[in-house]
Order: sequence, then C-alpha cells, then structure tokens
Amino acid sequence: MTDDELRDAAETAVGQCMAIEPDESCVVVTDDKRLSIGEALYDAASDVTDDATLLRYPPGNQHGEEPPAAVAAAMAAADVFLAPTTKSLSHTRARSDACEGGARGATLPGITEDVFLAGLDADYDAISQHCLDVLQQVTEASVIRVETPSGTDITFEPGAREWRADTGIVHEAGGFSNLPAGEVFVSPVTADGTYVVDGTMMPHGLLEGGQQLRFDVEDGYVTDISDESVREQVEAGAEEVGRDAYNLAELGIGTNVGVGHLMGSVLLDEKAAGTVHVAIGDDAGIGGDTEAPLHLDGIIKDPTVYADGEVVDLPSVER
Repeated sequence: MTDDELRDAAETAVGQCMAIEPDESCVVVTDDKRLSIGEALYDAASDVTDDATLLRYPPGNQHGEEPPAAVAAAMAAADVFLAPTTKSLSHTRARSDACEGGARGATLPGITEDVFLAGLDADYDAISQHCLDVLQQVTEASVIRVETPSGTDITFEPGAREWRADTGIVHEAGGFSNLPAGEVFVSPVTADGTYVVDGTMMPHGLLEGGQQLRFDVEDGYVTDISDESVREQVEAGAEEVGRDAYNLAELGIGTNVGVGHLMGSVLLDEKAAGTVHVAIGDDAGIGGDTEAPLHLDGIIKDPTVYADGEVVDLPSVER
C-alpha cells in the first residue's frame, strides 16, 4: 500500500469525520505496531493545524486496558484525538474522561492498512441515514430478540439505557466514534438466551470452515463459553474484577453498507450492514455501569432482529 493511499484515507478521517479546524489541537495516539497509520493521520492533521502531536507507546495486552497516564492526559488536553492502536481504547476511562471534558475523538482499534483504506472509502452521510433508520425501529422497544440459523436465540432488555449511533461524523465537543464507523448499539440492562458467533471474534479473527463459538447468557451474565481461547481471556479479566468480566455488555447492529465482506477485523466487521455483534465485559463507556479490563465483541451473521415482536428492517449488502 502506498503512502498516498494512506494519506487519502487519513484526510477523510481528519476532514470529513473529525472536521479539525486550524485553531484546534489534535493528538494522534498510536503504538509501535500501528505507526504507519498514526503517522498518516498526524501528517494530515498537521496540514490543517500547527498544534498537532504524535504520541507513541508500546501496544497494550488487552482490549479495554487503560493506556499510560501520559497518554490519558494528552487525550484529555486536546480538542481532538485520534487513536489507531493495536488494543482498543474505546472502552477505557481515558477515552470517556477525555470526551466528558469536551474533547472529541475517534478510536481505530486493531486497525490495519487494508482496513484503514477500505473502511474510510465510504459515504458517511449514507451511513448516518442507515443509523437513523435503525434507531427509529429499536429505540422505544422494551425487548429486542435476535435469532439466526446457526442457533442464536437471545433476548435483550435495554431498560432506560439509551441506544447510540456510531456514524463516523464527530463534529461536536465531547463526541466520539470508532473509525471505520457504522453501527447502532446499546448496553442492555439484562439479557437471556444463547448467541452463536459465526463471523469474527478475537483471538481467532474471521471464523472459517463452519467454526462457531457458543455463549450462554442468564440474567445479563455469560454463564458458559464453548471456546477455550475466549474463555481464557474472560477468566483473566475475572481475576481482576470478578463476575463483572462476564457482563453482557453490548448489542450492536451494523449499518455500513460499504463493507462488502467480513475481513477478520472486529473494528470493521462489527460495522458490516446486516450483521449483529454482542460483547462481553466493560460497558461503562457506552451507557452501562460495569467496569472491566476487557470488551470482547463477537460478530453474528444472518440475524433476524425483532423489536417488541416486530421484525427490524436492517440495511444490507450482497456478500
């Protein structure tokens, strides 16, 4: 991939998505494994503002792990932050504190050069409209049910918690998005049933050859995990925070019709239109009240989603 191709994607992020102004400060937070993307974003931001900073640190060990204190302080002090990192900063106190303090930002967890280019070659106005269409169908529902041919049958109760849209357009102070973007999501108060991941989930990446990961859920907590590798990640989190590591943290619906096929990147695949994703662990950064050192998303293909018994019309793309 050429520097010019990375530069074009970076300019989309800096210009269309973040709308950085010449009088604003911008910090790009990256790590040793994502430096090429961090440098592309820094160069694009530097063309707009003289107050741009590139901050690099060693990759974290787990998604949702807090970054070093200096990184958190830099994010909080900036008008805009962009975080292309190996491990996600989306569900960290550093990210939420920065936004609560007025910074607007975007995280790019696990981003690769291919995903960076593919995910930012998109019409974000169209993505925003798809998010609005889904929100209108689910936002007032008391019960959301998801079923799939692979065996998923699970219900979620959002309670009073707010559905949120990740549109990729972050122009207001305190705003936040993943990039690439395109999802509608909620942290449910409780959930019961079974979900079967047959798309993408770390540490496996894209599941192939009929591989499926089964999760049983009762009263808002995961009670059984079929896959040893995923189970070990959650058990490691439980050593720190106990039962909260098993919290059913998120239900998300993908709305990005530009994602024509799953690539094995959670960041991109969870945005794919016509998919659902469910996450375990931390939800404090997305409207819940559970703090945990992990947030593990699993992407589910071919879902039927019901809002109070009515089928939700999901955006879709031929795959």
